[in-house]
Amino acid sequence: MGQEISRSQFTQQDFQRFQTYLRAETAQLTEWFRTERFVARSGIGGFEIEAWLVDRHGNPAPINEAFLERLADPLVVPELSVFNIELNTPPLPLHGPVLRQMHTNLEALWQRCRLVAAELDSRVMLIGIPPTLRAEHLTLEHMSGQQRYRAINEQILTRRRGRPMQLAIYGEETLHLTQSDVMLEAATTSFQTHLQVAMRDAADFFNAALAVSAPMVAVSANSPLLFGKRLWDETRIPVFEQGVDLAGGASSDDLSHRRVGFGSGYVRQSLLELFAENLAHYPPLLAADPSGERAADQLPHLRLHNGTIWRWNRPLLGFEVDGTPHLRIEHRVMPAGPSIPDTIANAAFYYGLAHGLVRTQPPIALTLDFGQCRANFYAAARDGLRAEVVWLQGRRVPLRQLLLEELLPLAEQGLLALDIDRSDVRHSLDIIAARVNTGRTGADWQRRFLISHGSDLNALTLAYLERQHGGQPVHEWEC
Repeated sequence: MGQEISRSQFTQQDFQRFQTYLRAETAQLTEWFRTERFVARSGIGGFEIEAWLVDRHGNPAPINEAFLERLADPLVVPELSVFNIELNTPPLPLHGPVLRQMHTNLEALWQRCRLVAAELDSRVMLIGIPPTLRAEHLTLEHMSGQQRYRAINEQILTRRRGRPMQLAIYGEETLHLTQSDVMLEAATTSFQTHLQVAMRDAADFFNAALAVSAPMVAVSANSPLLFGKRLWDETRIPVFEQGVDLAGGASSDDLSHRRVGFGSGYVRQSLLELFAENLAHYPPLLAADPSGERAADQLPHLRLHNGTIWRWNRPLLGFEVDGTPHLRIEHRVMPAGPSIPDTIANAAFYYGLAHGLVRTQPPIALTLDFGQCRANFYAAARDGLRAEVVWLQGRRVPLRQLLLEELLPLAEQGLLALDIDRSDVRHSLDIIAARVNTGRTGADWQRRFLISHGSDLNALTLAYLERQHGGQPVHEWEC
């Protein structure tokens, strides 16, 4: 959810003071990189997943406050809208039975959420964008009560001088609309993986995360609809980018430094480059003083600021129990759902691909132009497994062929090199392979259901929920 703050309105003096802290903390972080202060351990994975609360008809249910009060679990927290929650599970070393442990942890938490939702005559749902979402759901009266969200909304509108957001998506159909606040962001629910990396390896892992964003968004696509329109396979991508449409700097044409976007280039030497870019190109949105909530030596202003820059792959700074800092990479391209087995398979595929690609030579930044890497991502978000991409050494290839012939074997090599249980690796990657072979992603299943049963979006949602709660991966779902 991001760090909560104590107030939502700030003066010019607040921003000046915050900027002073931010410069000082960026200088401190620079010193940490120079002295290699970070934990030298790689290979720890975790994730967070956002979910919807829906009523018995499959419509969004604005009950997250009552739900969270009844659940009373610190691992489940509010999200931007009153229809949403976020589930977190503990990070684990990527070794041995980790995939089974991740599945067990998420399944147990999910079942608790299902029981509490049922007590409130509702259901929980993992999906990128629910088919039953309507424009009237995305209003400020449906924003969660956290000060952070109200402050971000106010500041973005101030920077835009009150100009509304303009959403224009061209897919199978076309959608144009105007939104007067940031609530379009609430339409998009994600599955975000975290990977802790050693400082010496972090640049390579970050660049690998950029490169695999295209295959990951295609193979996990689960957001083909918005307001009844059939758009991209992963419509979540343009909705989030356009729903928080704000350049980092003064120029509205500064496409490489949007608050939500693919980023400005590969990392050359260290993740410090991204935090320096935060300082240079992104004026703070929140000028709260978080020092009372986080220890001053844990760079609270820098971390708060980083949380308001939504790169699809984002660097994170965290701390061990003893206060030693560590580095993580947050991979944000995947939607939630369709099922728990699909979710763990997606995580396994990402961890394996990232580790496999880092071990290849020469480095990805020398074999795939960044502009092409970015183009691959948007092509894959739009067309899913039907996309064609340009891969290493300038090879143009259908994405499904690339996945089957190169990326699945590469992910298997990466996971086995981590000494993850072979049977678990095979189980997860078999799910991905079956999805690719059949073309049956969550997005594909939703489209096929509409073709078979007509355009009743509530019927689609209820059928999706029935299959999701059945626990089978999406390639096995019947229409």
